[in-house]
Amino acid sequence: MVGDVFAADCRARIAFEVLANRWDSVVVFILGESGPMRPRAMLDRIGGISPKVLNQALRRLEYNGLVRRHRYAEAPPRVDYSLTEAGTALIGPIRAMGAWAAVYGDAVVSARDRADGL
Repeated sequence: MVGDVFAADCRARIAFEVLANRWDSVVVFILGESGPMRPRAMLDRIGGISPKVLNQALRRLEYNGLVRRHRYAEAPPRVDYSLTEAGTALIGPIRAMGAWAAVYGDAVVSARDRADGL
């Protein structure tokens, strides 16, 4: 059993919290698909994200132990990011959410349009 999601200290809430930020999930997914990447390469791959928002997502993911930052002792300095074991383990749930969206995404958009009177 995962736990009692109604309890304030339930560990299952951590997964929901991590996946609730759309950019965190996108960054985890792209690192899982591509392997270690530099921030500029991530910006080129991920549409609609600004450098500031990407940096915030990477810091949040590193703070949560899902992403590892590797700084190379070079001039100019070079940094890349890769997934930790915990980050890699999130690829399956993210894929499952993508599969759900493929099936139900149009229905969600339709419901939103109806609610907005469109």
